[in-house]
Amino acid sequence: MNLTAPPLALYVHMPWCVKKCPYCDFNSHGLRGTPPYAEYVELLLADLDADLADFGAAARGRDIVSVFFGGGTPSLFAPEHIARFLDGARARLPFAGDCEITLETNPGTVEHGRFDGYLAAGVNRLSFGIQSFDDDKLERLGRIHSAAEAEAAVKSAQDAGYANLNLDLMYALPRQSLDGALADVERAIALSPTHISHYQLTLEPNTAFAANPPPLPDDDHAWAMQEACEARLAEAGYGQYEISAYAKPGRRCTHNLNYWRFGDYLGIGAGAHGKLSDAAAGNVRRRWKTRHPKAYLEAAGGPARIGGDNAVGADELPFEYMLNALRLIDGVPLADFGARTGLPPERIAAPLAEARRRGWLVDDPHRLCTTALGQRFLNDVIASFLD
Repeated sequence: MNLTAPPLALYVHMPWCVKKCPYCDFNSHGLRGTPPYAEYVELLLADLDADLADFGAAARGRDIVSVFFGGGTPSLFAPEHIARFLDGARARLPFAGDCEITLETNPGTVEHGRFDGYLAAGVNRLSFGIQSFDDDKLERLGRIHSAAEAEAAVKSAQDAGYANLNLDLMYALPRQSLDGALADVERAIALSPTHISHYQLTLEPNTAFAANPPPLPDDDHAWAMQEACEARLAEAGYGQYEISAYAKPGRRCTHNLNYWRFGDYLGIGAGAHGKLSDAAAGNVRRRWKTRHPKAYLEAAGGPARIGGDNAVGADELPFEYMLNALRLIDGVPLADFGARTGLPPERIAAPLAEARRRGWLVDDPHRLCTTALGQRFLNDVIASFLD
């Protein structure tokens, strides 16, 4: 089968945060002095120039459907820095008319009035890393904001004119009860965001929590929280479209949908990962940047900025595709597997048949979609596609 170039997005990594949270395994670095914000933005553009030169035609000719500023804490960067990058990116690549541009923000880092500036810079979607509305839980998570500050920040963004907001929440927090998890969801709903991301806290390797685990709810209690919160979000009009994502009608996250549908994205910034489909070469390529901000800055847009670069092997593609696509509640057309990987459907016939026999996948010859049982045992379903 022929590989088809999918939609193209742009991920921009801002690596600094006020302090590292004990559960966080992202490429984030606590502040030590004032980071070189303006210099970093210029090097982001140099990084983009170099990637475009390296990837050539495979990276050009497609509109950018979404931009996502992730971190770290991107809201440490002033609006003029975000505007500088977006203006520079638009000069290099065509942006779709309805391009979704998201900025992650920590309620404890945004000064009053800055939301107007981000909106003027072109950011049309904000994602608040709230995690909980319980001050005790926020303290246990190492967050620098209070519940009251979180609510005030969201309302300030809405007053500034933002109509597209995501709130990140976690559940199964240290010593959290079912009522506590539901109370967090209620307070999020009361703020009327367009999107809510609802994640289970997990202990990731090389984090402070992994080294010194807090007392977390067991698997049965965590599952009860997930089911109860899902039901409450549905009742409030938030449709679940991915394992951890809930949206009002028409407000699904374009950027994350592109990931889950195995779309392409350029990854710019320290530690950023990218994926590009080269239809002419018939391969899917992944590239990631050197992680530490100091090393990234010293690379100055040169080859040393690249931490790794390789084509994804045909034996790896089925697993990588399913790792993303099967997270979607409605699944994806089976035909998309061939279009995104260049592999024939026969390549996954045996694990597909077995997953359907186990009741993990809907018995539909034209669609890849997990059942309720498959969603609960999603890691097992995905692992069945390992070659």
